[in-house]
Amino acid sequence: MMSETAPKTNRKVIGLALAGAVGGFLFGFDSSVVNGAVDPIQQQFDLSQSLTGFAVASALIGCAVGAYGAGRIADRWGRIPTMLVGAVLFFVSALGCGLAFGVWDLILWRLVGGLGIGIASVIAPAYIAEISPRHMRGRLASLQQLAITVGIFVALLSDALFATAAGSAASEFWLGLEAWRWMFLAGALPAAIYGLIAWRLPESPRYLILKDRDDEVRTLFSRLWPGEDVERAIRDMRESIETDKLASEKGALRGPRFGLKPIVWIGIILSVFQQFVGINVIFYYSTTLWRSVGFAESSSLTISVITSVTNIAVTFVAIALVDRVGRRPILLVGSLGMMVSLATMSLAFSQANEVDGAPSLPAPWGPIALVAANVFVISFGASWGPVVWVLLGEIFPNRIRARALGVAAAAQWIANFTVTVTFPPLAEFSLVFTYGLYAFFAALSFIFVLRKIPETNGMSLEQANTLFVDKKKAPKKN
Repeated sequence: MMSETAPKTNRKVIGLALAGAVGGFLFGFDSSVVNGAVDPIQQQFDLSQSLTGFAVASALIGCAVGAYGAGRIADRWGRIPTMLVGAVLFFVSALGCGLAFGVWDLILWRLVGGLGIGIASVIAPAYIAEISPRHMRGRLASLQQLAITVGIFVALLSDALFATAAGSAASEFWLGLEAWRWMFLAGALPAAIYGLIAWRLPESPRYLILKDRDDEVRTLFSRLWPGEDVERAIRDMRESIETDKLASEKGALRGPRFGLKPIVWIGIILSVFQQFVGINVIFYYSTTLWRSVGFAESSSLTISVITSVTNIAVTFVAIALVDRVGRRPILLVGSLGMMVSLATMSLAFSQANEVDGAPSLPAPWGPIALVAANVFVISFGASWGPVVWVLLGEIFPNRIRARALGVAAAAQWIANFTVTVTFPPLAEFSLVFTYGLYAFFAALSFIFVLRKIPETNGMSLEQANTLFVDKKKAPKKN
């Protein structure tokens, strides 16, 4: 009977994980759709490099606030209502950005969209981790990053299609609106779909246990995990929650390390390193970057789309390996790959010549920079992209998971904002220095994983939590 029910169970759980990951799609779409609109926005509103960077990065401020608040909303009202709030924010932002009449209006609606992105960045990995059986959790948690990469691809593809159909991103298209406005307006459709999907999802079993709704958990587990010992799973979750309850009452996330628990700092540092390697420079500014070194707008958009396809492809590699090879080895190899490729990009841009006041990469350095950029995306997409989300979904104790994830995700968005807003002035100063700096952070990420991140592969969420306890200070059992 087990062999007959397990495949059905897998399909049901996979279906729920895919549905939960739609928030990741909007996360990728909304954060990257600005790529094709950077130049026309800068020209239309006559922006400086610094204000351009702020307009692009403004959504990330909202992301940090949304991520921080998502955990509190999710713990009080549930994972599903929180998803619905995110969907509404996405929808309103898409319309507002597309119809913006000035840069500060645009920034306001980008902030609103950022709130939705921040919520999705917390709720999707938490929900997926909490509905997944242990033997599938790594692969299912990786669906969050896969959804993000698909969202990035669709955003960049739609940017290219709108710009090509209109003649350029700045040219008028349907209803007399410029193509760049339609790039933003297109996001209203997936936002509406996300809301409809979230409306039909079951609540997270761990949230139900937190609220003493055990009968609902039994009904849900009988559908999702018929091959598992349901009573034991509920008992393990209950014991884990009770273990964390005293600490929660004493201050939830507060601890002895600069005001936070050590495990929260682990999540924060993982999140910061994921961004400080500069990955989102590729997805937010790649069209502008390649145009600045001599490629035409159409070629730059095509390169950006190809890069996003590469990102999707290598995410499948991570999904295939994360529960076989483990989290730690994948992160270490990814750090090395990013460090080498970023250093190569720095070297390539050191060979740039100035042509008509703009940098231009002579042969063979243009193709070398393109290859290095894609190797960087491959290294990130097969490692730090998905695996950090896997770890963030499983390292925090049950009682603080949503809130701790919120803090870690907020740190990620603040780091993302820092990189995004500083890239235009840094690039104007020196692309050699900029990519060398990102390579330095990739090297630091390798050292951090080597020293601080244990392997969590094949463990239940409750077992994985114990690996991050300071053994010297852990209380002794009588």
